Amino acid sequence: MAKPALTADALEALLANDSKVKLAGLDVDGILRGKLVSKSKFLSIASTGFGFCSVIFGWDMHDMTYVRELKISNAENGYRDLLAIPDLQSFRRIPWEDNVPFFLITFHDPDTKLPICACPRGLLQTQLDRLRQKGYGAMAGAEYEFYTFQTPDSASSPAAFLQNNPTQQLPSLTEGMFGYSLTRPVHNKDWYYQVFDTCEEFACNIEGWHTESGPGVFEAALEFNEAAQMADRASLFKYVVKSVGAQHRITPCFMAKPKQGLPGNSGHMHVSIVDESGKNLLARETVDENAPWKDIAGLSDLGRHFLAGVLEGLPDIMPVLAPTINSYKRLVENFWAPVTVSWGLEHRAASIRLIAPPTAKASATRFEIRVPGADTNPHYVLAAVLACGWRGVEKKLEIPCPPLAMGENVGGSSDAGARLAKSLREATAKFTAKDSIAREVLGDDFVDHFGGTREHEIRLFDEAVTDWEMKRYIESV
Repeated sequence: MAKPALTADALEALLANDSKVKLAGLDVDGILRGKLVSKSKFLSIASTGFGFCSVIFGWDMHDMTYVRELKISNAENGYRDLLAIPDLQSFRRIPWEDNVPFFLITFHDPDTKLPICACPRGLLQTQLDRLRQKGYGAMAGAEYEFYTFQTPDSASSPAAFLQNNPTQQLPSLTEGMFGYSLTRPVHNKDWYYQVFDTCEEFACNIEGWHTESGPGVFEAALEFNEAAQMADRASLFKYVVKSVGAQHRITPCFMAKPKQGLPGNSGHMHVSIVDESGKNLLARETVDENAPWKDIAGLSDLGRHFLAGVLEGLPDIMPVLAPTINSYKRLVENFWAPVTVSWGLEHRAASIRLIAPPTAKASATRFEIRVPGADTNPHYVLAAVLACGWRGVEKKLEIPCPPLAMGENVGGSSDAGARLAKSLREATAKFTAKDSIAREVLGDDFVDHFGGTREHEIRLFDEAVTDWEMKRYIESV
């Protein structure tokens, strides 16, 4: 249920003892971009919005303008301002910055006043509005794994060390493989508990927090919430981890595959569909004894169509689920990462893990989308999954492949669906194709813009000379 709108008087009372406000929105890479403004400035634009340079949608994560200029922001339109509108319901205070007030913003076209096609919060809200018009809603949960590296005391700052030293020299916060360890966090307990407590203070609460298998690897499961709230919280979780880490000279790494030969960083998303009262609509009222597979005996007809829609759309939305060159180093066989269009009840090797009775309560029935890595934009991921799933519901699609058998190697399965893209180039070509499901459910404007940003990423990698090449060829060729 949405919070009641804040009146001007209530907003002024909320900020009575403050002199400044921090505002931030998200770019296509899921990176927070924002600024600090005076309280008087904020109160003057809180309801009407303010100008924010569109270049954040015209450059990449390192502020390089895209090789091919895109429609939203380019030299021809002068990198004009967008209309940034604060979401007053997103209010929280930043605990590690003397409790300065913080609001998220959504980016709108200054002419139409509609959210721009690439605004992460706007794209997700568009999909949720489609569901809401039919009397439905969506709940979601997020799990993030990430590596942690310790900056030597001799370095002036973590950022300076990263700029001036080979990243391979970064020492891991802890060594070896020790998932679910109770002793490893003790070595860095101030940071470990501060992350947990700060997330609660910053309203992006952690449900579970533990070490994962890998040197310096941790995993956080965020509390289940309404889908738009969940996406915001997932983005803010990264902000917390990076900010708290800086205080302890710890650098978190959300790359999908930071280390060769070790597991990657996943960013699993859990999704369920509910009615206006919050009732889970993926659960079946009574077990279907005649189900084509026992895996879906407890899954409703709506849930089956939703699953079919996600499975059918999966190959076409891969750049959203795996957005970087590095993403595809994680999506390889035999590393606990899904590589085919596949699903199964409680199957952790499948692309989509169905969580349902008898292994879970009916009210907890949901899909765990296991393809995304920790490098994804959570708003885009949820928007794409909901869009594909709802397409399945509207078209009453049938599940296209049988469930993956337990113990089956997903990479070599004869029953699994198509092999997912092996590279960002392959994924982007399918995503931007004229007949792609991505275009059907997310719209041409979004696909053209996001596809263009991925083509930029591919172009830069094509021009890069990697350490692997130097080590392999420097002497021998």
